[in-house]
Amino acid sequence: MSDAFDITETLDVKGESCPMPVVKTKQAVDGVGVGDVLEVLATDSGSMSDIEGWASGTDGVELLEQAEEGDVYRHYVRRTE
Repeated sequence: MSDAFDITETLDVKGESCPMPVVKTKQAVDGVGVGDVLEVLATDSGSMSDIEGWASGTDGVELLEQAEEGDVYRHYVRRTE
């Protein structure tokens, strides 16, 4: 976990497989305020590329960081607009 930003909310999608981590991340990001950071916890290794691709192609979100910790993949997404 990075100390460079404050986490506003955590979304646990462990055990979910594609496309649910991205679908639920989008729903959660829509529910946080501009500037807020959503931490997403997933166990689907595909979530690394899926969430990165979604964030890069979506206006209003910024992927700050991704990390793999054992069998958990952490994603940090900021809502920018």
